[in-house]
Amino acid sequence: MSRVIVIGGGAAGMMAAISAADQGHKVCLIEKNEKLGKKLFLTGKGRCNVTNAGDKDTFFANVNGNSKFLYSAFSQFDNGAVMEFLEGAGCRLKTERGNRVFPMSDHSSDVIAAFVREMKKRRVEVLLDTEVKELILRECMTEEGIPQGKGNGGRGGQFFVGVRLANGRIAEAEHCIVCTGGLSYPSTGSTGDGYRFAEESGHKIMKCMPALVPFEVAEQWCGRLMGLSLRNVSVRLMCGKKELYQGFGEMLFTHFGVSGPLVLSASSFYSQHVPGEKDKDTILRIDLKPALDREDLDRRLLREFEENKNRLFKNILGGLFPAKLIPVMAELSGIAPEKRINEITKEERRFFGSLIKDLPLTVTGVRGYSEAIITKGGVCLKDINASTMESKKVKGLSFAGEVLDLDALTGGFNLQIAWSTGYLAGSSIK
Repeated sequence: MSRVIVIGGGAAGMMAAISAADQGHKVCLIEKNEKLGKKLFLTGKGRCNVTNAGDKDTFFANVNGNSKFLYSAFSQFDNGAVMEFLEGAGCRLKTERGNRVFPMSDHSSDVIAAFVREMKKRRVEVLLDTEVKELILRECMTEEGIPQGKGNGGRGGQFFVGVRLANGRIAEAEHCIVCTGGLSYPSTGSTGDGYRFAEESGHKIMKCMPALVPFEVAEQWCGRLMGLSLRNVSVRLMCGKKELYQGFGEMLFTHFGVSGPLVLSASSFYSQHVPGEKDKDTILRIDLKPALDREDLDRRLLREFEENKNRLFKNILGGLFPAKLIPVMAELSGIAPEKRINEITKEERRFFGSLIKDLPLTVTGVRGYSEAIITKGGVCLKDINASTMESKKVKGLSFAGEVLDLDALTGGFNLQIAWSTGYLAGSSIK
């Protein structure tokens, strides 16, 4: 039996603590906040989208790069295992649109409570309001007293022996799992501690940036639509002539731009590609009627116009758009609201149709980490053993969850990454 320290009491940390305890180890989970699962409490607008019930191919299709790294972790603890674990821990679940899985109660606190109960059953020691300041490592020595691994880039030259806490106390252990999260929602304690621990122990950190984050746009009329949610629309994110993302679903207008599931997913591709191409305009193109092609839409408009030819333009738009969107679309169309339908030219009708199918928004940037659901980037996966989550550079040191260079689209996939990597990190300690 080994003594295991888990740093971070979020999704990956609690899962790692439980799986390590199931191996018979004495586990201490250290959390710098006053309670566990502070960020988990906020996910899914407080409902906690715990995973996605789609098949394996769906999961990997929603991981943004580096998906092969997750093959071992997902095969050992997949979405079915997560659901079985939570149901067995007394947290009943339900599956909604898009195979999103939530607690039946719609309260994220029930998910956290289930993990707390399971840790208590396994006698996991939990230290709250306790901050880890640094990892304590020792050099591996040969029998002749020579440091090992010096001729191999330091690989295998160090091993973990403990942590130094903010109060100066040293906690010793044979193994440590770093589950400190990224930089998103810093108010929950995600302040990049894990990246510092990783760098100080010789690991490479891939560039970090906000992901699953709202867009800021140049168009002033967006603010007039604040609070308007559009369902069943499709969007394309274009950087110059390159299509970065295409998706169908729901989006939301805000006072600064746009948000919602579609936009959050698109933002991951913006962060990944656009920073190096700032000279090119990045346009989010919205199709308000994706079920109709341009010719079908024109025929519908023509029919609508013929049936209402003596009415004013502004008075026939209720069947096309939500009330809040009507004045904006009328204004962008260039057609005077008081103009009678029978006075509208073919060219005006065609332009109006093209606007409905291709409403452009100029993306000027993304919001910061305080509004980002996750962090893109993190501990380089080349430094981590994918079959155990243990560092290739420091024996006895593992990483799991958002601290790693792994991220996915919305829909429960990021939490699944946390559960799978956390489980594997804990269960691999022998």
